[in-house]
Amino acid sequence: MAMTVRPVSRPRRGLLEQSYLWEVARGLGVTFRHFFINLARHCLRLAGLRAEPGAVTIQYPDEPAVLGRRARTRHRLLRRPDGSPRCTACLLCETICPARCIRITAEESPDPAVEKRAKTFDIDLGMCVFCGHCVEACPVDAIHMDADQVELAAYSRGDMIWDMPALMRDTK
Repeated sequence: MAMTVRPVSRPRRGLLEQSYLWEVARGLGVTFRHFFINLARHCLRLAGLRAEPGAVTIQYPDEPAVLGRRARTRHRLLRRPDGSPRCTACLLCETICPARCIRITAEESPDPAVEKRAKTFDIDLGMCVFCGHCVEACPVDAIHMDADQVELAAYSRGDMIWDMPALMRDTK
């Protein structure tokens, strides 16, 4: 069956659309409408009248942001009961990472029950897109993204690369 290409005609733009002044005015109208509606709601609530709450801005450093239960935040590596990292260096998280920000070096494990372990485990948080694919791919549940820590700023690019001790540091 042959596919035919059907031309699509674009709507004609008038003088108002071409000068963009009409579109700018419409955008400002939407912004001012939200501003005045929220202002009226806040004033009614301050006056003690029952009104729908207006939009609220979180004062971030003073009030921490409320994160959802499924929020993907800082990475952390989990430990075995003996304190060693749970990672078996299967490299699935490194393979599935779309940003290619995970680097793992494997070595033989001294424990005969564990075939291999991670010698190094580095995540470059400056490249990470926090997609959570690494958590879903891990067969031994060694990596989590549930530390509720969103302050990940650093002064240098090198400080954004977290090694195994930094990833195993408890944050809760």
